[in-house]
Amino acid sequence: MSFALRWLFAFVLLAATYNPTQISFVHWATTSWNTDLPLIALSGLLLVIGYVIYIRATLRSIGGLGMALVFALVAAILWVLWDFGLLDLTKPKLATWVGILALSIVLGVGLSWSIIRRKLSGQIDADDIDE
Repeated sequence: MSFALRWLFAFVLLAATYNPTQISFVHWATTSWNTDLPLIALSGLLLVIGYVIYIRATLRSIGGLGMALVFALVAAILWVLWDFGLLDLTKPKLATWVGILALSIVLGVGLSWSIIRRKLSGQIDADDIDE
């Protein structure tokens, strides 16, 4: 599984949870909780499982400091894009999508870090198994 696929799954997980459209778990749960409670509970548990997998893997691979550094790097790139006028974050919907993108990059890097490190350094982790 490539970095792009891991990142895409993280993006879908975050966007499925909340996004500025009306198609997200948060919007659905807040408007239909009294009629669809069993489905909302099941969907919420599936989302929590996805978050546990991603966050645990990210914390184990790059740690809290690594997460902060990756997020800072993404934020600095966004700041440069904004400074050059290539990105307008005054629009709330666009800013929300950019936030989802930034968080998904952090989770994608965290889940892919062992592979990235192996390609950069040529060294494998002790818990790596032939892929």
